[in-house]
Amino acid sequence: MNILFTVCGRAGSKGIKNKNIREFLGYPLPYYTFAAIGQYLKEYAADAIDVAVNTDSPELAEIAEKNPFVSVAIIDRKPELSGDRVPKPAVILDTFNQMQEKTAKHYAMVVDLDLTSPLRTARDIDSLIKKQKNVQADVTFSVTESRRNPYFNMVMEAEKGVRKVLQSDFVARQQAPAVYDMNASLYAYNPEFLNSGKGVLDGYCEVIMMLDTGILDLDHVNDFELMQVIAKYLFENKDEFKTAYDYMARVSNEL
Repeated sequence: MNILFTVCGRAGSKGIKNKNIREFLGYPLPYYTFAAIGQYLKEYAADAIDVAVNTDSPELAEIAEKNPFVSVAIIDRKPELSGDRVPKPAVILDTFNQMQEKTAKHYAMVVDLDLTSPLRTARDIDSLIKKQKNVQADVTFSVTESRRNPYFNMVMEAEKGVRKVLQSDFVARQQAPAVYDMNASLYAYNPEFLNSGKGVLDGYCEVIMMLDTGILDLDHVNDFELMQVIAKYLFENKDEFKTAYDYMARVSNEL
């Protein structure tokens, strides 16, 4: 099976300046994504994998081309796909189409890895791909356990005051249906669904679980700093994360 990995990143950022190329615990933030891919290829991959980076940032393109973990193809972001209102699946689809033309390969799966998720592991990638192969969903994506539940302890503005998001008679969170947070780290697309132009949640979706403390939305500088605190703890205290960091650091320092 041919699988295309996509990594997409725009130049600049409204919330955190140059977020996609910032240093994270001593290494460029993109290195954590490329290292996870490299470790996956080394330890798990049984398929033919190509990696494409779609960007309009010369700095990110240079980091990607020089990364020591995995060979990548650079896809120049089209101007019409560079705005912050452009849905990411449109960028992934354009990357997929260009790579099929470049390589003359038929990709049976497209796996997208978000650049701002430095705490994923090779095992997470393997879990995603295995799940997508087994269930043949339109999209399989990563989630974490939600700390709040709209059936029980989440509220929204009402005509007068606030009310429960989803009306129910549950008196304990454990009674309510399980809900999950999409953590925007990993997505595996069926190419036919990707080509349909539908939104991620408009088709048949499946999920894999990731560690809830391993992901934060990096919207502000404080989020970035907090993520580094969490990462340092995980790299020092959790074997799987320590292995991932040690691999990334060792290969980086061999340059």
